[in-house]
Amino acid sequence: MSVWTELWLRAAIIAAAAYFCGCFNGAVIVSKYILRDDVRGHGSGNAGLTNFYRTFGGPLTLVVILTDVLKAVAAILIGVWVARGFLPSFFMEGEWVIYGKYWAGLFCLLGHMFPCMFHFKGGKGILSGGTMAIMIDWRVALVVWGGFLVLAVVTRWVSLGSIWAGTTFPISSFFVYHDPVITALAVIIGVLVVWKHRGNLKRILRGTESKFSIHRKKEGTP
Repeated sequence: MSVWTELWLRAAIIAAAAYFCGCFNGAVIVSKYILRDDVRGHGSGNAGLTNFYRTFGGPLTLVVILTDVLKAVAAILIGVWVARGFLPSFFMEGEWVIYGKYWAGLFCLLGHMFPCMFHFKGGKGILSGGTMAIMIDWRVALVVWGGFLVLAVVTRWVSLGSIWAGTTFPISSFFVYHDPVITALAVIIGVLVVWKHRGNLKRILRGTESKFSIHRKKEGTP
């Protein structure tokens, strides 16, 4: 097998496995198969953590969080494993390992946003994306999570923090790695996140975006 054939084969394996991991949407699985009430039929219609919490609340929110975190962890670990060529020295870092992390992260996010098993109607990828940032590099995660938490706490607009995360992910990736391939992958990831929040951005500019509250509101409550 030639080097390029093996490279594309490994890339295809990572893409397929990471996308499949991403398709396990916690909000949809819990609401549709446990609560028997699809979260996408409530609130914003988004299959994400925020809409799930606002709609249902309760301890099952932790199941949603755990599902979306673990699938991102699994996707990145698969990307590392395959990119490293199944080497036993698991903690050895290198250029191809970083490529594997970003490549896996991209397809995990695509699976979360456009899950084939749920009619391609998924979430916006913030919790999974934030987990991916931590798995990729602590410096990238510090910028992404730091700004997200400050904006979300100060403004109570989770979406504003999410837009910050999508915008700064490629910027911080560029300054950390100075690599055109990594930067390109990071830009695609960031654009996907911001694009999924385009409706939120419009409402923020109009001042009509909903603010997050620990005490969830029942549907129909102003």
